[in-house]
Amino acid sequence: MKILLIHDYAELIGGAEVGALTLRNGFRQRGHDARLFAARTQPNPKTSIADYTCLGTTSRFRGLLQTVNPWAYWRLKQVLADFQPDVVHVRMFLTQLSPLILPLLQPIPSLYHVVWYRPICPRGSKLLPNGTPCQTAAGLACYQNRCLPLQDWLPLMGQMQLWQRWRSAFDCIVANSYAVQQQLLAAGISPVRVIWNGVPVLPARPPLTAPPTIAVAARLVPEKGVDVLLQAVAAISDRIPNLQVLVAGHGPQFPALQQLAHQLGIANQVTLLGHLPRAQVEAHFAKAWVQVVPSRWAEPFGFVAPEAMMRGTAVIASHTGGLAEIVQEGTTGFLVPPGDVDALADALVRVLSDRTLAERLGAHGRERALQHFSESVWIDQFLQLYRTLG
Repeated sequence: MKILLIHDYAELIGGAEVGALTLRNGFRQRGHDARLFAARTQPNPKTSIADYTCLGTTSRFRGLLQTVNPWAYWRLKQVLADFQPDVVHVRMFLTQLSPLILPLLQPIPSLYHVVWYRPICPRGSKLLPNGTPCQTAAGLACYQNRCLPLQDWLPLMGQMQLWQRWRSAFDCIVANSYAVQQQLLAAGISPVRVIWNGVPVLPARPPLTAPPTIAVAARLVPEKGVDVLLQAVAAISDRIPNLQVLVAGHGPQFPALQQLAHQLGIANQVTLLGHLPRAQVEAHFAKAWVQVVPSRWAEPFGFVAPEAMMRGTAVIASHTGGLAEIVQEGTTGFLVPPGDVDALADALVRVLSDRTLAERLGAHGRERALQHFSESVWIDQFLQLYRTLG
């Protein structure tokens, strides 16, 4: 089978790009001719993971390019004529590749794999600037609520109209969680299937040893809630002797989190690892008794949760978005209300004061991850779906 994957970015800048690369490589390992088309936003071609690229940008002109990207249209037209794929799998296309590409897909079996809220929210988060969930459809409210400045609001409203006009180009829409599915259905986009994301099968971690250790992996931005975790740690540090916290990731909140740890008196217990290669993260996290995902926003899926479960680590996560589907309350970990320091602190004490419980939660998590969240399961589900299109 000839499969063309389409994605906004040709560089490995986040989990969505890792997912596109994983799918392509997984299809190839199964004997299919899979190729990736994406927008190149960096001048160095060596950073590209794509087989075909077109012009993209991260400059102030990105708002216009998201709405009308003629370079993407003409390059994709050429690629479709030359490659002649049996199926087209679009993962992201509204932050670089504009809706202009959609009419080109009309004659080809195509699906749209929605991995965040971008098709119904120009910010992609369904969050208002004050951090509360947005309950309003995209439109004038995006400007009135100060989600978008006027220079971005105008072209992006045009983009949304084009997307709605041409969305029938897709034979199927797939969400990466039931949380995303429900948001799409509420916005009038249907039908929507659900296929959970997959993560690599990792070796099981060794038995837990002292000291009790918390792990968190996240981009250091407010919506990830790492500050909530630090406040919870400060609240329990006198109840859990020698408690340690490992934070992997970088972002604009890095200095503020360092300062917060000092203010809370837990700086000697918190290690900010910064951005590390995956192998190094796994080496550090192998000692963790629990991994925390304290997101304030409704994570569309939340890769770090099944990754921790695959390792055999208990998970405490915010009861929101796709995380509520991944973590089974009391079986693989615990779910707490987003931003609730006290509830998070209580859940941490339950796990960190009972090594037997931490081991049991982790073992059940690994079983669940192997059954439902492995890359092989993920890839096979899409191959089965492709055969039904057309």
